[in-house]
Amino acid sequence: MRSTLFEDFDKRAQEVRRYFIFLKNLEKGSIQLSLGNANNPKIKPINEDLEKTLKATGYLLLYNLVESTMRNAIVTIFDELKTQRVSFDDVRDEIKKIVIDNLKDKDNKSTKDILVTVQNISVDIISATFNRDRLFSGNIDGKRIKDTAKMYGFSYTTNAGKTGNGSNLEKIKNHRKDLAHGFKSFEEIGKDATADELFKIQKRVICYLREILENIEMYISNQEYLQRNEQNSENN
Repeated sequence: MRSTLFEDFDKRAQEVRRYFIFLKNLEKGSIQLSLGNANNPKIKPINEDLEKTLKATGYLLLYNLVESTMRNAIVTIFDELKTQRVSFDDVRDEIKKIVIDNLKDKDNKSTKDILVTVQNISVDIISATFNRDRLFSGNIDGKRIKDTAKMYGFSYTTNAGKTGNGSNLEKIKNHRKDLAHGFKSFEEIGKDATADELFKIQKRVICYLREILENIEMYISNQEYLQRNEQNSENN
């Protein structure tokens, strides 16, 4: 049975995949506009500028998939720690540092709010200081995912032949930023992209994210967030 993490990812990935199949069919001319009415239909091709806009929109869909996938993954790690009632004393040093940084975060919960939710401080402090809204904010790419993996202690290794090791994510992030802040128009972003290129990019991105999730599932299953497992892996 697929985990909740993969169920959400598969649903979002399928949504993205359908869109890029649509773009391929659009570029081939097999999708056209039907104007008028049933008695007097008028068929015309999609305007080229609109096609550019639709291609640029593909980068937004991809970025949304990347950020939502990684946010859900980190939330799943903290949910596991909470469910298993894992003590701060037992987690690996990387997790301890994250919890302490969360506690010091001036934009996080106030000390008063944290105290309300804490009964057993060694256990509750982990989830009490966690703020999912502070995880990522329009700045996630392959390097950020690699850094996040190092922070938590899960593997960032993937099959480079299929995934490109997340090399496409920087371009996706930058295009998303340019569109979100109005630095470039949708037509500017989409003018040089072909549907085939975009389809290949989305395929590599989906493969990359799926393998990262598999790494995280293994990390959770083997309880690699615990200090004793960290020490065992170093000794082997």
